[in-house]
Amino acid sequence: MVASETPRVKVRHFEELVVWQRARELTKGVYQVSGKGPFARDFGLRDQLRRAAVSVMANIAEGFERGGRKEFHQFLSVGKASCAEVRSGLYVALDAGYVTQQEFATLLGHAEAIGRMLGRMRRSVAAQRKGT
Repeated sequence: MVASETPRVKVRHFEELVVWQRARELTKGVYQVSGKGPFARDFGLRDQLRRAAVSVMANIAEGFERGGRKEFHQFLSVGKASCAEVRSGLYVALDAGYVTQQEFATLLGHAEAIGRMLGRMRRSVAAQRKGT
């Protein structure tokens, strides 16, 4: 084995996926900031942002459990789009004064990192589908 190679470990449960774990952390953070002050009373934005965050982790889990690479790729795409929705909602929350600049930056950074992870995972799954 070349030094830069890492052995592949078979993931048996979606909870073992680092990207799902990070999505869970993002969801927790979204719930925390959206559950206080005026943000908690803006039911439309609060609920939309929470649904989008939950959608990221739910789509990773559902795609993984489907068992096929084609479906997994599709669900990773939906999860990545939900990440973008979270990012967009965070801008609204910032502009409305519902979150501090620090809360915004932290959650946005998490959402961006998860989006990148999902993009890499999609490319990997696509390559596996093509047999490369």
